[in-house]
Amino acid sequence: MNRLIFFIKIWIAYVLDLIFGDPQNVVHPVQVIGKIISAGEKVLLRKKYKFLAGAVLNIFTVSITYTLMYLISKSVKISVFFMIIEIYLMYTIFSINSLAREGNRVYRILKEGDIEKARKDLSYLVSRDTETMDEKMIIRSTMETISENTVDGIVAPMFYMFLGGMPLAMAYKAINTLDSMVGYKNEKYMDFGKFSAKVDDAANFIPARITGILIVLASMILGYDYKNSLKIFIRDRKNHSSPNSAHSEASVAGALGVQFGGKVSYFGKEIDKPTIGDKTKEFELEDIRKNIRIMYVTSFLSLVIFSLIFTGAYFFIKILNIK
Repeated sequence: MNRLIFFIKIWIAYVLDLIFGDPQNVVHPVQVIGKIISAGEKVLLRKKYKFLAGAVLNIFTVSITYTLMYLISKSVKISVFFMIIEIYLMYTIFSINSLAREGNRVYRILKEGDIEKARKDLSYLVSRDTETMDEKMIIRSTMETISENTVDGIVAPMFYMFLGGMPLAMAYKAINTLDSMVGYKNEKYMDFGKFSAKVDDAANFIPARITGILIVLASMILGYDYKNSLKIFIRDRKNHSSPNSAHSEASVAGALGVQFGGKVSYFGKEIDKPTIGDKTKEFELEDIRKNIRIMYVTSFLSLVIFSLIFTGAYFFIKILNIK
């Protein structure tokens, strides 16, 4: 019964995110995590041994996040109020609606022909420079962001939620938030953020590879080129400075016949990134919508498949215990 209730809570959280997206005008746990990181950074960034200081920040943030979430999840037995809080926290962990919303916003702005506004909106989504991007570069950057965030905004938190409940999933979000705030390879964070970047790489290692495979399946369901998606996933999944980012990007690039990577500017410095996929066609505006459809189907596949796998594992363990 407890296992059934646990699954129902995850499905409710998933549906709430599909309908409402990130809650507005309400305290979001990631914002709280961000404030903890900012406060810790102010104290620790000044320390001499920056790598060690960054490691302390990471361990403290992840530990306090997990502990608080664990206490809340255990309090569910005391009152229904805590169950509502738990479901709310589970719902905030997913980013399905917000990813789709941001992608569709860029799509609509480009369709209206306002490239300046599209550049500005995209700048809120990516860390790269957007000031000189043309339409095709904006489309490419939007799609790369949606593809990459399908891992850390959907599949990875769902994976850890099934594995260790809301506390482990929220601990993952803390790891991810640390990487996004201090995991940069610039002069300021090179040493201080290295530990957080490595922990994030480790946390995303399995989910990134699962996501690449799920995108191939999603492409097949949607009638896209799933054979090419699998081909490019196998061939180009390592074509990135990150050990995880190219897996989902490769599957999407193959499914839609586009090529990610190439020239991009970060903080005024131009970088020539390895290419992912074959350039069988130019980027088209509708590719953003197709990418969003892939993301939606991938999210549902992950929910169904994780539910089946963990249910099967639960009953298998019970059978072993009976014997």
